[in-house]
Amino acid sequence: MSKEIKVPNIGDFSDVEVIEVLVAPGDRIKPEDSLISVESDKASMEIPAPEGGEVKEVKVKVGDKVSEGSLILLLEPASDAAADEDKSAPEETEKAPEPEQKPEPKQEAKAEVPAQPQPAPKAEAPPARQSPTARIDEESFSKAHATPAVRKFARGLGVDLGQVEGSGRKGRITKEDVQGFVKRALSQPAAGGLGVAPMPEIDFSQWGEVETRPLSKINKLTGQFLHRNWVTIPHVTQFDEADITDMEKFRKEMAAEYKEKGIKITPLVFMMKAVVSALREFPRFNSSLDSTGENLILKRYFNVGIAVDTPDGLVVPVVREVDRKSLVDLAVELGEISAKAREKKLKPSDMQGGSITISSLGGIGGTKFTPIVNAPEVAILGVSRSKMQPVWNGKAFEPRLMLPLSLSYDHRVIDGADGARFTTFLSRVLSDTRRLLL
Repeated sequence: MSKEIKVPNIGDFSDVEVIEVLVAPGDRIKPEDSLISVESDKASMEIPAPEGGEVKEVKVKVGDKVSEGSLILLLEPASDAAADEDKSAPEETEKAPEPEQKPEPKQEAKAEVPAQPQPAPKAEAPPARQSPTARIDEESFSKAHATPAVRKFARGLGVDLGQVEGSGRKGRITKEDVQGFVKRALSQPAAGGLGVAPMPEIDFSQWGEVETRPLSKINKLTGQFLHRNWVTIPHVTQFDEADITDMEKFRKEMAAEYKEKGIKITPLVFMMKAVVSALREFPRFNSSLDSTGENLILKRYFNVGIAVDTPDGLVVPVVREVDRKSLVDLAVELGEISAKAREKKLKPSDMQGGSITISSLGGIGGTKFTPIVNAPEVAILGVSRSKMQPVWNGKAFEPRLMLPLSLSYDHRVIDGADGARFTTFLSRVLSDTRRLLL
């Protein structure tokens, strides 16, 4: 008799979407084997089998919505299946007598001889070179957005899914994503290839009182990501300054006009529009290297990542289609994504698909810095605090508001001359806001 297998109690979730069906009619399953994967707005999970047996009929498909009590499949329990096999099995015939085993002949005692010197044992083969991807953070691996089949595939290759960017629907990691990650890792120097000794383990308490505080998940993931980018990308940073005296005057007028509407007009929205103008002028900055590193993918869209400082660490949400939005539209959207970032409501898809990233520290301070390229992008613009400086106008010095710019770029894609041209063009656009209309 087939038994109905239904969705068990899955907490407060209801009408969750089936994203993968893991069994098919005829499959033999064991207790706790995964049957389907489901996904809500907050998490994904797998529904396990309550018992073993043979799958007779699957009642759900990818895209269906299920809740507690929804029918998943019809199962012939293992005990029933075994009984059917017993009934169909022919009666056993009389066993043929086993061939008689002859006793082994007794060995004659041999005269004791001096022990011969044993040959030196063969040197053990050196251990196989460990894959550069073989270190897995179990916490990040378990929380990665991937199906059981992909998890098994990744674990077999020693890939930490927490470091893999998903290209599937809703940021799901696919088998191709894992393969691409491995190809990129193997094309990089092997672990220890830089000749850097590991950090020693130090007991800092021997010098005074200490406190151990674990890094947040964002801190750990960001650290791994930035370390990879810094080690594998040849960075060059171009420094420049932009005269934003006129721009700031216009911005303050706009800010006063839109203050009553609750819209905050910041210098960053001008930076975003100016960067898009520069990307149009220098398309190579709006590109990415493919996984082989042999082809350049030029992008026809203009999505700008904005580095946001949160209590848990740095995140980079992406504002899409900046070229099609007004300064006011961008101001509204910036306020929204900054709030989502600080409230931990950003989805993985909200932080993907950027053309270039802007990291603005102007509200904090500093004169210049070297931002790390946010791969797979090839450039990142750092913005520091503006200040009044005397500038020679050809006849006399006059006070002008100067904005420090720090452009880091991937030297495999962008030459130094193009880096200087980019910042020069960007400075010219920021110095004359009318150019934003071009």
